[in-house]
Amino acid sequence: FYRYLSDLHAPGDPAWQCIGAQHQWILQLMHNCKESYFSSPLLGNSLLHSPMLDLDSDTRPSPIGHLGQTASLKRGSSFQSGRDDAWQYKAPQQVVFVEKLTKLVVSQLPNFWKLWISYVNGSLFSETAEKSGQMERSKKNARQRQNDFKKMIQEVMHCLVKLIRGALLPFSLREGESRQYGGWEMKSELSGQWLTHVIQTVRLSSESLTALEIPNDMLQIIQDLILDLRVRCIIVTLQHTAEDIKRLAEKEDWVVDNEGLTSLVGIHVSCRQFLCCICLGFFFNCSAEIICLHLQVFQQQKTQEDVCQLSIGIMQVFIDCLEQLSTKPDGDIDTAHLSVDVSSPDLFGSIHEDSSLSSEQRLLIALSNCHYLERHTFLNIAEHFEKHGFQGVEKITQVSMESLKELDQRLFEMYIEFKADPIVGSLEPGIYAGYFDWKDCLVPAGVRNYLKEALVNIIAVHAEVFTISKDLVPRIMSRVVEAVSEELSRLMQCVSSFSKNGALQARLEICALRDTVAIYLTPESNSSFKQALEALPQLSSGTEKKLLEELLNKFKSSMHLQLTCFQASSSAMMKT
Repeated sequence: FYRYLSDLHAPGDPAWQCIGAQHQWILQLMHNCKESYFSSPLLGNSLLHSPMLDLDSDTRPSPIGHLGQTASLKRGSSFQSGRDDAWQYKAPQQVVFVEKLTKLVVSQLPNFWKLWISYVNGSLFSETAEKSGQMERSKKNARQRQNDFKKMIQEVMHCLVKLIRGALLPFSLREGESRQYGGWEMKSELSGQWLTHVIQTVRLSSESLTALEIPNDMLQIIQDLILDLRVRCIIVTLQHTAEDIKRLAEKEDWVVDNEGLTSLVGIHVSCRQFLCCICLGFFFNCSAEIICLHLQVFQQQKTQEDVCQLSIGIMQVFIDCLEQLSTKPDGDIDTAHLSVDVSSPDLFGSIHEDSSLSSEQRLLIALSNCHYLERHTFLNIAEHFEKHGFQGVEKITQVSMESLKELDQRLFEMYIEFKADPIVGSLEPGIYAGYFDWKDCLVPAGVRNYLKEALVNIIAVHAEVFTISKDLVPRIMSRVVEAVSEELSRLMQCVSSFSKNGALQARLEICALRDTVAIYLTPESNSSFKQALEALPQLSSGTEKKLLEELLNKFKSSMHLQLTCFQASSSAMMKT
């Protein structure tokens, strides 16, 4: 056609006019693609599958053809590719729009580019034109119009990018551009997963355009778009993760495994691992260029600050969720499905599948979850971020750990109050039951029942804690022993005077308690026992010392089975 016009000496420059017309046609197609989603969805489908623009049935060979097909295969992921008609009804409209828009540009731009190359090298013209010197004049015109053609390509790229921004990042458009490129405000915002899919679509389209040998500076605007989409993907994923974690309390099943953990921690870990996948680009095989792009995302100061605050917020939401569950009134929580892993022996029958979950047990489970989060989950998440160049790890870890430790301490104090206070409160009434008087008592015959009952109650605490989390046993038992020893010391120091028998009875009971719980003694409890013994008169004879030793041995022998849990072992030694 061009050759005929050339041979007929048509006025002007028909080839350049055709290039300009095709440029305008591509721009119009792109805008029509967007408008079809606001006039009628059916109209959009008919437009993009019309004979004029049948993208799927285009069989013309071109340098981009094979690459386009390969790109479609690469897009296979958890989402179906754009060539599956059923996929279009599952995906949000913005995603389908971006697929169709990029498909349109990738299918049309090669012919446009090929037309320009033919115009530049003169292959559009016939031998007659070559002999007449018209080819040389056309080549000269082409050289003079290089900047004009470059502006055409840039206009197509800008239109492509602004249309995508209007659909996905409307806040990034300049004032006055929303009417032309936007209009998607009524559509719901995409999730992180769909944004990841869109990023892949745009990235593969960029690779297809790069294969045309279009200068990189013309495609830089697409790389800037991909970078902004990645940032938005990270932010949206963090926000949605926070919302999901807010609802974790509804998913807690209170099933305790052999590590003292419930599904709540597992679900949280899964959420965070998914989050790291999105943020760090594990959803697809990353090339060196993509890894560099990830680093660019995290090097942006604003992005780092936003990710840091949102990550801290997610940690705080989960910590609040733990606290809510641990302090929930009995009537507000379903405990019918409580069970314990068979590998955690329930030695004292403190928890059974068909039993109700007590406030103390909820506190213990929450403490166990806190213990695991502090030593494993939070640190692992920090390592993931740090490994991939994120600079705000220290702040996230510090703030999260502080909040977690504050919750841990609150729950710990509540549990100790639940368990230690009744034992401590039983000591004074037990000591003076039956009008007992330290100044007027018989020769000791053994440890009295009040102390045995106190020990049985301490053993019950040990059983309950051991059943849920072995790691918590030293910490909780040490604190209970501190509380009991402190009260016993106070009671001994309040006695005005002791008879010989009274002093021996008191020493027997103090030593029996101290020796029994020796594995859980701390500097504080050791000091309390020492003060209690110092408040007693010293033993005056060898006979009294011998009797004390015999009675202690008798006590330990008679309660050997009950006191087994207090026996030292390498695994039960108190952790500092």
